[in-house]
Amino acid sequence: MRAAGAAPTQLGLATRRWRQSLFLLFFLPGLSISSWVTRTPDIRDRLGASTAQMGLVLFGLSAGSMMGILCSGTLVGRFGTRPVIGVGSLLVVASTAVIGGGALLASAPLVTAGLFAFGAGMGSAEVAINIDGVEVERRANSVVLPTLHGCFSLGTVVGALLGIAATARNFPVPWHLGLITLITALVLLQALRAIPAGIGRKSPGPGKAGPRTSARKTWKDPQLLLIGVIVLAMALAEGAANDWLPLLMVDGHGLDDALGSLVYAGFAAAMTVGRFGGGFFLERFGKAAVVRAGAISAALGIAWVVFSDSAVVAGAAVFFWGLGASLGFPVALSAAGGSGPDQTARVGLVATIGYVAFLVGPPGLGFLGDHYGLRTAMLAVLACVTTAVFVASAVGGHVAERPADTADESASPQG
Repeated sequence: MRAAGAAPTQLGLATRRWRQSLFLLFFLPGLSISSWVTRTPDIRDRLGASTAQMGLVLFGLSAGSMMGILCSGTLVGRFGTRPVIGVGSLLVVASTAVIGGGALLASAPLVTAGLFAFGAGMGSAEVAINIDGVEVERRANSVVLPTLHGCFSLGTVVGALLGIAATARNFPVPWHLGLITLITALVLLQALRAIPAGIGRKSPGPGKAGPRTSARKTWKDPQLLLIGVIVLAMALAEGAANDWLPLLMVDGHGLDDALGSLVYAGFAAAMTVGRFGGGFFLERFGKAAVVRAGAISAALGIAWVVFSDSAVVAGAAVFFWGLGASLGFPVALSAAGGSGPDQTARVGLVATIGYVAFLVGPPGLGFLGDHYGLRTAMLAVLACVTTAVFVASAVGGHVAERPADTADESASPQG
């Protein structure tokens, strides 16, 4: 009897450690991405690049993200999430050092290569981590994904604050990014230990669909495609700020580099608050209402940044932008995972649609910004976010709508 009673406790402990490791693994790319985003004005000046040329440099991130995201579902189906998370996260760590080396040598191709590696690593690892997050959410029968993505936002806040301090002190970019590489490497070594093997891996038998067949079937699901529209819009809102917000405030509203980075830190803080505090509102009002309210908030924030000539108003509006964009991506992924059979294919498909924003966004907004100004370029983001207001009902009802015994039935280890 004692041995029989010990298994659930042990499994619970393993699941908690698994969840905590996912939090660390989302914190890691957030810390890395905001570390170089806050230094983009310095990197731009070292490279001597125009806005359009910076868009091409950022295209390395977009192309890498898209490659990682497109390969991730197939790789997870074949090998499981653990190796995909491990290799992808290693690329994220190494890429920060490469970007720092590119800044040291004033080499745009090297910075682009670093961003490509970062995108490939983050794109592949994030899909796999989200698949793990959906599984942990199902086993725990509680909200996990918003907090998971909140850890990414928390990482961006910490990275942004470090970047602001480094910018204010004129701390060299290569040394700054080198230190971030060391920190993220230590975080990664700690986090990978608790990821179980076999999650997401498929072994199709006679008459069963493999990963490619499952993916083709999910493309025909109208609800899933509408969820993808929401993810695309909210990912573009988040990605536009991650890629361009410091330069938008510097070039579009006349702030200096340190204040531009501070506004970005405010955006990251708003994202963090929204994601860590979102569970209460999801439980009380449901997914559709929360996503719709978030899209309205993000649209208002972007509109104020675009149309107000006051830097103070624009800086304050960034809070509404970040708060509104915070829950769209994780809530839509959670809805995708619960929208039908084969959650790996469904989460992978919706995440793939979302990452189209990261492919099209940076060079597209850079091109528009070079010709019409970055403030005007953000009208494209505003249009996409406004669309999400009208399709928010696709994500469905409340989070806590599974029977309590679901978590117990699914608690057996996989693989």
